[in-house]
Amino acid sequence: MSGDWATFGVDLLVEMDAVAGRRTGLEHALRDAIRDGRLAPGTRLPSSRALAAETGLSRGTVSAAYDQLIAEGYLTARHGSGTSVADVAPQRAGAPLAGGDSPAPRFDLRPGSPDVTTFPSAAWLRATRRVLATVPAAVHGYGAPGGTAALRTALAGYLGRTRGVLADPDRIIITTGYVQALALLAGVVAAGRRPTIAMEDPALAFHRDIVRRAGAGVLPLPVDGRGARTGLLSTAAYAGVGAVVVTPAHQFPTGTTLHPERRHALADWARSTGGLIIEDDYDGEFRYDRQPVGALQGMAADHVAYLGTASKTLGPALRLAWMVLPPRLVGPVTDAKLHADHHTETLGQLVLADLITSHAYDRHVRACRLHYRRRRDLLLARLGPARASFTDGGGIAAGLNALIHLPPGGPDERAVLAAAGERGLALGGLADYWHQESPGHPQGVIVGYGTPPEHSYAAALDALAEVLGPRPVRGRRAPRR
Repeated sequence: MSGDWATFGVDLLVEMDAVAGRRTGLEHALRDAIRDGRLAPGTRLPSSRALAAETGLSRGTVSAAYDQLIAEGYLTARHGSGTSVADVAPQRAGAPLAGGDSPAPRFDLRPGSPDVTTFPSAAWLRATRRVLATVPAAVHGYGAPGGTAALRTALAGYLGRTRGVLADPDRIIITTGYVQALALLAGVVAAGRRPTIAMEDPALAFHRDIVRRAGAGVLPLPVDGRGARTGLLSTAAYAGVGAVVVTPAHQFPTGTTLHPERRHALADWARSTGGLIIEDDYDGEFRYDRQPVGALQGMAADHVAYLGTASKTLGPALRLAWMVLPPRLVGPVTDAKLHADHHTETLGQLVLADLITSHAYDRHVRACRLHYRRRRDLLLARLGPARASFTDGGGIAAGLNALIHLPPGGPDERAVLAAAGERGLALGGLADYWHQESPGHPQGVIVGYGTPPEHSYAAALDALAEVLGPRPVRGRRAPRR
């Protein structure tokens, strides 16, 4: 083979049939790779000279194979741009048709996501440039399981200042999202004397699955208008509970804030039993009627694992979250993190640390708080005429979603969701969040007003108002569960 393989520019693995002729074998190999999807539309191929050198074929043979596939529509060639896989490659036999999955809703008001168009791209780019211009090359190697010192130090100051968290950098562990943080803690609890975790009811079913997969049992902890009923933890029914997961600042999905008496009862339970409180502070920065409610962790720092995330303030794609742990858990959780994925990616941590220390993160959070408050206010104003038919919305003072309770006399929750679907509108249903189905559960729909991009938000509210109007449900009412 002539030439230096490292200079070819574009790598391409070509597996040619030894039985076929040299040109025919190359054509078959490239054609099959395109049909199978191994070479995606737009993929640039090596030059004929480079591929000839790599395969041992003549340049004329490679050029002839390329010309044949261009004629068949598999490849395209432009002067100065080289040869690429055609944008519309032939469909391989037996492959599912594009668009076979369920179509995306026209308007998405499901809860759980922020408006990702608010991501501070310019600030993130400036911070990335500062980080790359100053960090040593060693940061591109393997990192510490607990996270970079820069981000842990920045978070210690930020969380103490904005959320009232007692956070020493040595007690902070950076994780690849909230889900990993919950799984790591659940695994540690599952290995202890009381391997059951109490979780709010209603709550996100996916989080219950995470806890069970980590080996811990799950016991529902009912939620009412004052938040989780933490007094139940001291009863015999909860004697085997070693930890409890709560969302005290803004319960999901009901939106309630944990009452001060229940906060104290929860802290007392943890102190008296040695139990662990797992505090999920997923959107604690977003409160609109007054200052945000401080974190529960400040009341019992040695008994609370505080979990925060950048998923709602920046975006879920970053996969950056953090835990502030009681000292006794730092070692076991760090070891669990090491064996889960070794460490969370480093550059994103350093960029977030830069945003926090430069106060660009504070500015972004304040801008988002105003953005979502305006959206909340527009939701209330738009639903004004329809709200007389429904009980008051829940959780409207904070967060990115609101629960609209459906009155006992109807309409049925499933019928409302079906009517919304007919208008291309996706909503959340309260039924999806209960630990167990029961005809006695209250019914409601959950509106995630943080989800839609700005350009479609007003139209999404118009569709919602139609569904929740004086005659919101068409046709026969669905049977009650």
